[in-house]
Amino acid sequence: MKDLLMNRTITSEGIWVGRCHIPPERAYNNIEGPHVIWVHKEWVYDLSYYFKSTGELINSDNYKEILNVKDPNITKVGTLEEILENSFYHQKNDAKPFFLSPNDTQAVKACGVTFIKSLLERVIEERAKGEPQLAIQLRDEITSIIGESLNNIVPGSPQAVSLKEELKKRGIWSQYLEVGIGPNAEVFTKSQPFSSVGFGAEVGVLSDSKWNNPEPEIVLVVTNSGKIVGATLGNDVNLRDYEGRSALLLGEAKDQNGSCAVGPLFRMFDDSFSLDDVKSAKVSLTITGTDGFELKDASDMGEISRSPEELVKQVINENHQYPDGFILFCGTMFAPTLDRNEKDMGFTHKPQDRVIIESPKLGMLVNWVNSADKIPNWNFGINAFVDYSLKRLQKKN
Repeated sequence: MKDLLMNRTITSEGIWVGRCHIPPERAYNNIEGPHVIWVHKEWVYDLSYYFKSTGELINSDNYKEILNVKDPNITKVGTLEEILENSFYHQKNDAKPFFLSPNDTQAVKACGVTFIKSLLERVIEERAKGEPQLAIQLRDEITSIIGESLNNIVPGSPQAVSLKEELKKRGIWSQYLEVGIGPNAEVFTKSQPFSSVGFGAEVGVLSDSKWNNPEPEIVLVVTNSGKIVGATLGNDVNLRDYEGRSALLLGEAKDQNGSCAVGPLFRMFDDSFSLDDVKSAKVSLTITGTDGFELKDASDMGEISRSPEELVKQVINENHQYPDGFILFCGTMFAPTLDRNEKDMGFTHKPQDRVIIESPKLGMLVNWVNSADKIPNWNFGINAFVDYSLKRLQKKN
């Protein structure tokens, strides 16, 4: 995957920041742990002298002024190529630097049902009660009844209200239609601060889930004032059988060990990359199984039903604040129906599936699938970060 890495992981232009686990001999003040880094011209630089977290960096007004390779306090960690290669879980050497998810102290939020295709699949899941075989039978019926009705509907508009009343009369209203075309978007907490996995890591699904899939998404980087300042890629791993049985199982369907992948890095807005690029982004997905199975699909942000700005406003406002900022999964139109194991059973993951999520201006996120109980436990949380920060502070003084 060497050529794949260097040509597609990140572009040569732009401002890229994130996190690396750095061993003591290469780390700022020789303190091993998660360091804030900057990638510039195929080199990775340690920004720990200035920032203890990316949550602090994204809320800084002057971080762009600090990014200077001639600054003696900004030191080289290694080449981008060597750190990317060492980030693959199956060949990782913990004594060398490797990438982590770029987010840390920020809240991890997500919006669902923001594309018509995925909205229809959620309605089908609900009606099928999490049974993939029943979903096959319902798909054509549900699509024919409500599919065309949703075209060009603006969520929360008078037309959406009229459609809601019509569908209720026909007995096919759904909680997913409510958040899909109603005034309030679906907003949920995807995972906890520090729990996301990054480039090259394993992602986790529950071993008893028989119907699950990746959800490739654009992820916004948002400050504590609600300003969108960058973006990255994410995999909102989802258990369709759990959520289909009951929306009250959303927490179990969405938040497990390794169920949130983010990366490879934050690309911050500058003259070469803006919110307009996010709005026109294409996100591609490739799943490759050890059984020879391959699935390719794509998602187009131009088809999203609510703008990124509107989604952000529904997350942060006078009613809810995020002191460290947050990252926001924007939703996906990907909902695979291709049979894999048996006829009419649809798609589901198998252990060691390789999942590649790409977008031309945001690079590539690569992960492998395994059971949530078989991948490394999440063991670095708030207390560990406080201890780590105190060690750095004591060494600095």
